[in-house]
Amino acid sequence: MKAVGIICEYNPMHNGHLYHLKKVRELFPGYTIILVLGGNYTQRGEFSIIDKWKKTEIALNYVDLVIELPFVFAVQAADIFAKGACEILKNLKVDAVVFGSECDNISNLKKMVKIQESDDYHKRVNYFLDKGLNYPTALSKSLEDLGGDNIKDSNDLLALGYVRNLMDSDIIIKTIKRTNDYNSLDLNLEYASGTGIRKALREGIDVSKFVPKVTYDNLNNLHFFEDYFELLKYKIISDDDLSKYQTVDEGIEGRIKKEIYKATSLDDLIKRVKSKRYTYAKINRMFLHIFVGFTKEEAKRFNKLEYIRVLGFNNKGRGYLKYIKDKCSLPIITKYSKDFPMLDLENRVNEIYNIKEKDDLESDYKHKPIIF
Repeated sequence: MKAVGIICEYNPMHNGHLYHLKKVRELFPGYTIILVLGGNYTQRGEFSIIDKWKKTEIALNYVDLVIELPFVFAVQAADIFAKGACEILKNLKVDAVVFGSECDNISNLKKMVKIQESDDYHKRVNYFLDKGLNYPTALSKSLEDLGGDNIKDSNDLLALGYVRNLMDSDIIIKTIKRTNDYNSLDLNLEYASGTGIRKALREGIDVSKFVPKVTYDNLNNLHFFEDYFELLKYKIISDDDLSKYQTVDEGIEGRIKKEIYKATSLDDLIKRVKSKRYTYAKINRMFLHIFVGFTKEEAKRFNKLEYIRVLGFNNKGRGYLKYIKDKCSLPIITKYSKDFPMLDLENRVNEIYNIKEKDDLESDYKHKPIIF
């Protein structure tokens, strides 16, 4: 059996994602489509506006098998996110991986990965970091200096990570030109960005023409990190040692403690703490780590995959699971198990995601895969 992998967050699934899926089918007709899905939290440190089970159900209208990207990879920097997602797809023995990027040139991406392996590259990055630049800017300037492209889009940072983790395998790597700017707020484009759609939803603007109907029908009971600001504020004020949390580095905890009393919202707090050295996304991710109690010790402990967790499948996906079961080097699980400490962490952060809900907080580890 042949399979092609896609890595996505679907926050929410929109028409740009449908365009991507159409291109994947054109490139690999008849292949089983496997989606590695970021769950209730995103790489940029946001809450997924709809939960992972709804996202899985939506996705299964278009893909065959949905696998969860564990929290410990899903809410970290691009290189860690990419490593976790690619390891899942390599274990599932996919034949190809397709992702969107601005660069849209695998040869150029491979060239830049090679540049990143050089001593000159690391020296330049450290030089720019010492000048006070944030890491993405230091990375881009260093690559340009050594003959690479200007990497300014977050999806190209992920693209570099995907290529780095896949180029030593036999997996075919393909990229599709992105149809929009990931951060664009413009709703007058053919394909609105996820950022623009989330902002519109926050403001009560109709987004029906930018998302498939199955997504639109599930845009209720939305989650926004902003709505949890008072709980985050309590966490920051009451915790004596913020430095134990993942990505709280370089003494920034003192600045957070100082600014939390002045901040009136999450966005306000991020802007108060943000500096030239820290991107908005990095600060947002830092606050998410604090909020859910994700520590440096946990990040170090859970730096390798323990399992592959199935969130849902259709008949074709079921067939692929049977085909790959004895070939996969990691256990493929469909329900909660005490054998995997990483799954305990997953359950904890998902309880926090649902903390404002009236539903049973244990629903995540009781949930069975969605059969479509």
